[in-house]
Amino acid sequence: MTDTQTKAKNGGPMIIGLTGSIGMGKSTVASMFEAAGVPIFDADAEVRAMQGPGGELIPAIEAAFPGSTNDQGVDRDALGKHVFGDKAELARLESIVHPAVGAKRAQFLADNAATPIILFDIPLLFEGGGHKAVDCVVVVSAPPEMQRERVLARPGMTVEKFEHILGLQTPDAEKRKGADHIIDTGKTLAETQAQVAALVKKLRSK
Repeated sequence: MTDTQTKAKNGGPMIIGLTGSIGMGKSTVASMFEAAGVPIFDADAEVRAMQGPGGELIPAIEAAFPGSTNDQGVDRDALGKHVFGDKAELARLESIVHPAVGAKRAQFLADNAATPIILFDIPLLFEGGGHKAVDCVVVVSAPPEMQRERVLARPGMTVEKFEHILGLQTPDAEKRKGADHIIDTGKTLAETQAQVAALVKKLRSK
C-alpha cells in the first residue's frame, strides 16, 4: 500500500476524502473542517504553490518546457501550448508534478500521524479513483438551480463553459450515492457549519 493509501485501519488517522462538483461549496466546507481543527491536505493548492513565484518545480518545468515559466512562476498559457493535445508531453509534465505532490502528501501524513482524523480535499475524487484510498467519503452538494446560479455568477463563466465542466465531472447524483456522508450547502452558512461540526464530532468519536 502506497503513502496515498495509508488508511486508519493500518494505525494512522482516519482519512476523509472531501469532494463536490463545481459550485457546490466544497472550498467553503473545507475551510469549516479546518476551523474545526481538522488538518487538510489540498493537492491543488500545493501544486499552485510549487508552480508559483519561486516554486520548487519551476526549474524542472522550465528545463522540460523552455519558455513556460517567468518571474511569476508557470505561465499557464505558454505551458498549455506545450502539452495541450499531446499525451506524451502531458505525461512528461505529470512525471514532474505527481511525485512532488506525493512527497508533500507523505510529509503531511507523517506530520499528522497522531491526529484522529485528517482530510484530503480532492475535487476529482471519484473521477481519479481516489475514493478507494480514503476511509470516509464526504460529498458537498446543493440543489442544481443553486449550483447553476453560483457558477454563472463567476467572472468569465458562460453557460457553455459550465456545461463543459459538468460533462467532465461525475454527476452529483452519482457522487451522493457513493458518499458516506453528505454536506448540504443549499442551506444557510450557519446550518452548513452545524452539519460540519456534527460530522467532525461523530468521526472523532470513532
